[in-house]
Amino acid sequence: MDSADNLLHRLKELNEIGIALSQQRDINSLLETIMVAAKRITNADAGTLYLHEMEQRVLRFEILRTDSLNIAMGGTSGVPIKYYPVQLYDKAGNPNHAMVVSHSALSGETVNIPDAYTAEGYDFSGTKNFDAKNGYRSTSFLTVPMRNHEDEVIGVLQLINAQDRKSGAIVPFSKDDQQLLESLASQAAIALTNRRLIEQLEELFESLIQLINTAIDDKSPYTGGHCARVPVLTMMIAEAVNRTERGPLKDFVMTDKDRYELKIAGLLHDCGKITTPVHVVDKSTKLQTIFDRIHLLDTRFEVLKRDAEIAMLRETTTRAEYAARIQQLDDDREFLRHCNIGGEVMPEEAQQRVRQIATYQWRDAAGVSGNFASIRSADCLLKPFLSDDEVENLTIRAGTLTAAEREIINHHIVVTIKMLESLPWPRHLKNVPEYAGGHHERMDGKGYPKGLTREQMSVQARVMGIADIFEALTAKDRPYKLGKTLTESLNILGKFKLNGHIDPDLFDIFVREKVYLDYAQQFLHPEQIDEVDVSNIPGYQPLD
Repeated sequence: MDSADNLLHRLKELNEIGIALSQQRDINSLLETIMVAAKRITNADAGTLYLHEMEQRVLRFEILRTDSLNIAMGGTSGVPIKYYPVQLYDKAGNPNHAMVVSHSALSGETVNIPDAYTAEGYDFSGTKNFDAKNGYRSTSFLTVPMRNHEDEVIGVLQLINAQDRKSGAIVPFSKDDQQLLESLASQAAIALTNRRLIEQLEELFESLIQLINTAIDDKSPYTGGHCARVPVLTMMIAEAVNRTERGPLKDFVMTDKDRYELKIAGLLHDCGKITTPVHVVDKSTKLQTIFDRIHLLDTRFEVLKRDAEIAMLRETTTRAEYAARIQQLDDDREFLRHCNIGGEVMPEEAQQRVRQIATYQWRDAAGVSGNFASIRSADCLLKPFLSDDEVENLTIRAGTLTAAEREIINHHIVVTIKMLESLPWPRHLKNVPEYAGGHHERMDGKGYPKGLTREQMSVQARVMGIADIFEALTAKDRPYKLGKTLTESLNILGKFKLNGHIDPDLFDIFVREKVYLDYAQQFLHPEQIDEVDVSNIPGYQPLD
């Protein structure tokens, strides 16, 4: 029997173990902590921890330790356990009570055996084979089921060869050992169940996020990859900042909790796009709505060409005038087709030519000829060649979106913030709305939706801003542009740094640590990955 002092010490140790178990976040580390603690409080030489796979109806080896043989498998050891799982039922469905661990799992009972070689009622043939191969003598066994809060056996702890604390001799496990181990098994089961529950909730939460992103992807194949790539690039940049030991951001540090929080923010940064109309998100040409209206203009040009031909046949115009008119109409049609594609910058003279073409008049099926300004009857209406809406769209200076449509697109971040701020975030995720909601802000306060300045934003939100822009520049799946090369993208980012758009220190780290190249090797096409001369990147400041 242990002395009162020794028992008090072991109880104190058990309490400390319980605290340690509650603090473990990684399952493998938790299982290893359980095994090490169980061996320590009972002074056992060896031990095995099994988890109950209920669907397969087996006990799977998770941790195996034998100190005297220097054997460490499973857990954080990096050495896989090659033993087959213990079957709880035979092929006929009969319960397997022949083995100690399966009996303990099935019955929920503790089994304390002083000597396996003289014990009756259990099959120790596997143990004896192990002993023969390794020159070992398995003697005392203490096998304890691990029950969760629903009284289900979720695993089994089995300890082998208790050692006398003074002489080191192999002795049976005492009643105190058994009670302490049963108490530890109970605490371990609760800690393991809690950890599993947390992991399942996190997995469910991330799956729901992926569900939202999948819905956005299905709405728009043009931006589908964006929701997946931005979080990856965000974490790449953040890790580069975390590694940096010099410069203005050398004190930035991320814990595992910080990483998870930023990861979730990255996954949710565009969740508001689920409300953005598809015809705006997918607008690949200037005249596109549900369909590309450029084909309507083709019909109108054919009407004008018909009218020109009729005028020639009626001899109100000459053949030369007719030919010139047809050539002009063909040129105008090709010009409008080119304008419809959209691009980086549309010159003012091109916009003016669109407005000039808009003044042409055409007669629809119900109309008759006349002066458009003086005609009052709807039946006698000559229509302008382009409507005001068509003129507005065809004269878009850059891209394919009108100012109103860009407002609709920009509104997604307002919706994102509103959605995220409405959720009851736990403390370790409380910054997700701020991180995710800041990726369209600018360092000079000219961004949206809140007009925040650099000083009002976290490093994480600023990181996400760079990730969002760089992904958009290099993406090849946008309807209105080709993916840019690394050099082109970095030059644009460098100009953004100089004009106060993005964080200057983060941009320098992005270039210096070659984050752009790591990202490119994962996501960009080979033709986009050109040789980058960092000395020519605008605004880049290398460390001395």
